[in-house]
Amino acid sequence: MARVLVIDDDPSLVRALRLALRAGGHDVVTANSGDLGVSQTAVTSPDIVILDLGLPDVDGIEVCRRIRQWSEVPILVLSAIGSEDRKVAALDGGADDYVTKPFSMAELEARIRTALRHRTVGADDSAQTTLCAGPLELDLVHHEARLEGQPVYLTTKEFDVLAFLARYAGRTCTHEMILSSVWGPGYKREAQYLHAYVHRLRQKLGDPEGDLIRTSSGVGYTLG
Repeated sequence: MARVLVIDDDPSLVRALRLALRAGGHDVVTANSGDLGVSQTAVTSPDIVILDLGLPDVDGIEVCRRIRQWSEVPILVLSAIGSEDRKVAALDGGADDYVTKPFSMAELEARIRTALRHRTVGADDSAQTTLCAGPLELDLVHHEARLEGQPVYLTTKEFDVLAFLARYAGRTCTHEMILSSVWGPGYKREAQYLHAYVHRLRQKLGDPEGDLIRTSSGVGYTLG
């Protein structure tokens, strides 16, 4: 059937899901934290990820965003919070479906089947886990950056901005494109956020003149 990665810190629920999914013929891998879940996604190449939002280290929506930077694997969110705002945030963050606890295994199996039917065959196999742009190398799984082989210590948002620019290196990325991808659709007009982060990135990358991250006045930024 499918390889299922369950990212959840509730041992009782993980045990129940493991037993039920294996009984249905699935291969089950588990992770009890967000960071481990991101790593396991890269290492085990699951066919689908079942993700709890209430993780002990990283918010589940942030886990979605990190995985979406380099993988199109279906993500099915489980959450005890059924509010519309939380659902919208999870779906905007990259989740494919949202199931509210408590749920039945029959419903979960049906959601898994639907997600797998919609999955593009082979899309995840070609997913990038590393981006290289000139002297920069970005590890998208572990959120690590190197400049000419030396580590550069970035915050999560700084890394996300740089990764977006690196993905489209050599092309002008508009303010709205970057803001929508990194902060979400509600921030398309908040260019001051982006300007501040690009300023910090230039400082950390030793690029005060903007030779590496170039400004297209009034439009956006270009890496390289």
